[in-house]
Amino acid sequence: MPLPDIAEASGLGISKIRRFVEDGSLVGVRRTDRDIFQVPALFLDDESRPIRHLRGTVTTLRDAGFDDEAAIVWLFTPDESLPGRPIDLLRCGSKTEVRRRAQALAL
Repeated sequence: MPLPDIAEASGLGISKIRRFVEDGSLVGVRRTDRDIFQVPALFLDDESRPIRHLRGTVTTLRDAGFDDEAAIVWLFTPDESLPGRPIDLLRCGSKTEVRRRAQALAL
């Protein structure tokens, strides 16, 4: 989702949404031929706000050497050592195992 769409859906101003990107509460990539910055919709809760455990997980992945695009790919890739994709576990509130796997990537 583009940032203006997130701002509208959440009822927050665009500056607040940009702050979420700056502090790592949201991450995204530039897509489309118009080079529009977009955030995966699964990074948002039912109120179109960042899911609770994303920021810490993104920080862990960045510390492991991931850029934002690689972090997104990792979060959406099924992991045999986890029951499913890391993003699905984060959305359910299961951050511990996801972050353990992310930390292990840095070793």
